[in-house]
Amino acid sequence: MTSAIEVRQLRKHFGPLQALGGIELEICKGEFFALLGPNGAGKTTLINIIAGLTLADSGSVRVMGYDVCSNYRQARRMLGVVPQELVFDPFFTVRETLTIQSGYYGLKNNDEWIEEIIHNLDLDDKADANMRSLSGGMKRRVLVAQALVHKPPVIVLDEPTAGVDVELRQGLWRFIKQLNGKGHTIVLTTHYLDEAEALCSRVAMLKQGNIVALDSIRNLINSISGCTVRLRLMPDLLPASLQHLEDNHEDGCHLLALEDYAQLEDVLAALRAMRTQVVEMQVLQPDLEEVFMKIMNTGRAPEPVPFAR
Repeated sequence: MTSAIEVRQLRKHFGPLQALGGIELEICKGEFFALLGPNGAGKTTLINIIAGLTLADSGSVRVMGYDVCSNYRQARRMLGVVPQELVFDPFFTVRETLTIQSGYYGLKNNDEWIEEIIHNLDLDDKADANMRSLSGGMKRRVLVAQALVHKPPVIVLDEPTAGVDVELRQGLWRFIKQLNGKGHTIVLTTHYLDEAEALCSRVAMLKQGNIVALDSIRNLINSISGCTVRLRLMPDLLPASLQHLEDNHEDGCHLLALEDYAQLEDVLAALRAMRTQVVEMQVLQPDLEEVFMKIMNTGRAPEPVPFAR
């Protein structure tokens, strides 16, 4: 079965700086996939190579089976990319911009799909407005529309909700999830890890140009044992027997890091023995952000983590 994106031994240097160090990655058709990492990890370089905007030093990339170098026309037709930067032509309206974008792909009579995109991205009121008159959030919606105008089976979103309001973010994700439900492959980079956790099924984490974790989000989260317990006590005094568990003390609450859930009964028993009243208690589950921080701090995924396709 042909993969949506196939990356083999991809390497890229900018002078002495290693941007990518032998990336191996396969994204299946229909996936909602997250590509995560700190600034400078190599995410945008990888996307630029996939999009044909940057040449790799070595290795290969295929989009829907087409090599991005030897079959670049077919590969680019298969791909729609929403860049981080707000790049736009200030001399055209939104509708004109999308019509011109259609022409780049040789598409005629694309008006019906253009109007559907405009509607789904809540651009109806701005369709005939000049691009330079739009707010930053509206311009970003147009970038998404441009990436979708040729109905690509693979859509790459590079920080699509950076600096935009909640309403736009929710509307954009509704539309993108609809596209994913219809079979489009979605690749997302974001610094909002809650977005990735809510939307994506699988994730690759990059650090210094290398993939340090590649698995389903569920497996990565399950790789972290234990939990954190948030306690508000009366009096606000943690028994001495529990002080070694305290990870933090903020806003009048004690945060205890437990290795497993069985320790919770020991915590409650110690509080009862000291006649300490529990005013508030919250058991916090591990999340993708916690996994991300552990991996970025150690440079490797928590053990054991089965690396999945």
